[in-house]
Amino acid sequence: MAKKSDNRQTTEAGVLQSVTLIDVARVAGVAPMTVSRALHRPELVRSDTQKKVLEAVQATGYVPNMLAGGLASSKSRLVAILLPTIASSIFAETVQSLVDKLTASGYQTLLGLTAYSTAREEALVEAILGRRPDGIVLAGTSHTKATVERLAKAKIPVVEIWDLTNKPIDTVIGFSHEEVGKQVARHLLAKGYKRFGVVSIDDPRGLRRCRSLIAELAKHGIGKATFAILPAPATVQAGREGAARLFDETPPEIVVCSSDTLAQGVLAEAASRKMSVPEQIAVMGFGDLSSAAHIYPSLSTVRVEGAVIGVKAAESLLSRFAQSSAAGHQPVHVKIDTGFTIIDRQST
Repeated sequence: MAKKSDNRQTTEAGVLQSVTLIDVARVAGVAPMTVSRALHRPELVRSDTQKKVLEAVQATGYVPNMLAGGLASSKSRLVAILLPTIASSIFAETVQSLVDKLTASGYQTLLGLTAYSTAREEALVEAILGRRPDGIVLAGTSHTKATVERLAKAKIPVVEIWDLTNKPIDTVIGFSHEEVGKQVARHLLAKGYKRFGVVSIDDPRGLRRCRSLIAELAKHGIGKATFAILPAPATVQAGREGAARLFDETPPEIVVCSSDTLAQGVLAEAASRKMSVPEQIAVMGFGDLSSAAHIYPSLSTVRVEGAVIGVKAAESLLSRFAQSSAAGHQPVHVKIDTGFTIIDRQST
């Protein structure tokens, strides 16, 4: 049979067939059970035998069916992570620390993108559950009723991240977006700012922060702020477009942005108009991206503990996996607040 690199072989009749564990065993000159042990329980196989098996796997292009192996033990060793986007690096620290810790414990991860749509999230959850993941991580706490019900019936650990709620599906790890908006408003009012502008994408969590900021300003007698909402995802170009809308009207003293990426766009638009920062226009971001401290002027922002969220999410999942039972997982309804920090730099 002619070997193919895509894990298939062509028979003499020209029919494509998948390379099987038996094919690997034949090439390695060992029993199929030995191949299975070498791939899934290498500690039970002599090193020279394992080497022969791995060489046969490479020669045949065999891809182990991890799902089939997982069904026998009710473990797929797969964790699904659903994020709204990867166009912005705001989730990078969380995903990196989460994946690193899970990988170190022998788990693989599957990434899905919801595009800020609860309907799309619902479809992804349904598709992913068919792959029998051991756990699911969801960004945010806003889901369709069908998603919540489906996850409850799945009886696997679910961790919601980057948000807080008093009614988590299972475990929630993050911070209060409403509290961020409130504290940013108080912080900037204390610095003497009176005329506010807001630039946000139509991300539900970002809009919650902005609305909380506006509500807090109203409590202090500032009843009006100019507002520019752009389609997701957050980009520097979107930040420039939002800033242009505000600057072409009555320019505010300070522009509060729903992300550092948008804030960098506001700074770029201000520079193009030769507006001095912070004398003529001040700018506040969110997320404390790695670039925020190093652009000029350096960006004031809100730091969230992204890496901590990822580590705690992984620890929660691994702890639950260790406690698993034949009856499946029961939700624990745990809430972990990782907090946030307001960072003052040159832009304010």
